[in-house]
Amino acid sequence: MRLVGYRTAAGSAIGRLDGESGLVPLGGAEQFWADPAQAVLRPTGTALDITRLTLVPSVPPTARVLCVGLNYADHVAEGTFQRPTHPAVFGRWTRSLTVSETPAPVPAGEQGLDWEGELAAVIGRETKDVSADDALDAVFGYAVFNDLTARNAQHRTTQWTVGKNADRSGPMSGIVTADEVGDPGAGLRIVTRVNGAVVQDGSTADMIFSVGEIVSYLSRAMTLYPGDLIVTGTPQGVGYARRPPRFLHAGDEVTVEIERVGCIRTPVVAAAEAVMTTRPPRATAPRAA
Repeated sequence: MRLVGYRTAAGSAIGRLDGESGLVPLGGAEQFWADPAQAVLRPTGTALDITRLTLVPSVPPTARVLCVGLNYADHVAEGTFQRPTHPAVFGRWTRSLTVSETPAPVPAGEQGLDWEGELAAVIGRETKDVSADDALDAVFGYAVFNDLTARNAQHRTTQWTVGKNADRSGPMSGIVTADEVGDPGAGLRIVTRVNGAVVQDGSTADMIFSVGEIVSYLSRAMTLYPGDLIVTGTPQGVGYARRPPRFLHAGDEVTVEIERVGCIRTPVVAAAEAVMTTRPPRATAPRAA
């Protein structure tokens, strides 16, 4: 099942993709995420035409966005870091999230944006102190994520928060329910392209910490709630580690594709060109990676 968020007069809502352009309403975002396992079984209206809707991120405004850095050994090796012994976690705010097709502006003072194609897991039930073996049962679904990064801001201090929360720097796809994805550690291919050229080509099988281990680790420190988004790290091939470094500039286009999950596209614009518009993507099945 594939779900997307869309804007309504009352706020945001969640719907289920149905055919080429249909969207079956499943309720307002807060109502849906109160009990997503039941909400997917209770349509709240007749199908809508997705091409007439404005799409928005499919997580609730209250979601925590918890991101893991340095979670692929080849990505650790291309930088100047040591292999972590625990997940390196930083936070995003939901205000930084966008959907496919939304322009991402390069912040003032940055040489460009850097790309990081990643798999995101969405929590489906209240979860505390779960074991790694049982943690995947708490995952409702998965999404494609691009952790667009302002490297100047990120590298000025040991804390990454500012560089990871630039305006509209967190594009994500709709959510594919966990039953359609299967074991995320079995080796989902992640491909990032800039202007059509492959810059990252990795596999979730290469994660240092599995999705289950990350969920378990976080749940021991905090209660996780339905709609919380856990972004699980990027494989090697990021721009700042290249020689010479390469960054995204106005006029560039970056896509991230994960097999069985989907594809997102983000055009890059100069800060002065940034306009908060979202073109609803067509409701078609994602291409094979």
